Amino acid sequence: PEGGRRRSQLQQLINQLRTELAALIAAHPALGWQLAASRTAVQPLIVGSNEAALALMAALDAQGVWVPAIRPPTVPVGTARLRITLSAAHSAEDVRRLADGLTLAARELA
Repeated sequence: PEGGRRRSQLQQLINQLRTELAALIAAHPALGWQLAASRTAVQPLIVGSNEAALALMAALDAQGVWVPAIRPPTVPVGTARLRITLSAAHSAEDVRRLADGLTLAARELA
């Protein structure tokens, strides 16, 4: 029963994150961010250049949110991204804080 509850919690967090990121991407199309097709706990947010990924990682880090940037050669050139990893230990508020941090960063970087 506990495992099922945790899997359900994780799926709810994934859905919440994807919904919030889709809205953010729609609100800031000039940034060129893309949400990779993933239904797993790992949600890649593709931002493009190495510089964009590092700037976004730094903006989140300044807010106390750690999300690593993944860059070539790990991913193809031009598809640098943030590797957002959720777990059942996260809360809806954690996801909200990340989305708020990304929204603030998007405004600063736009």
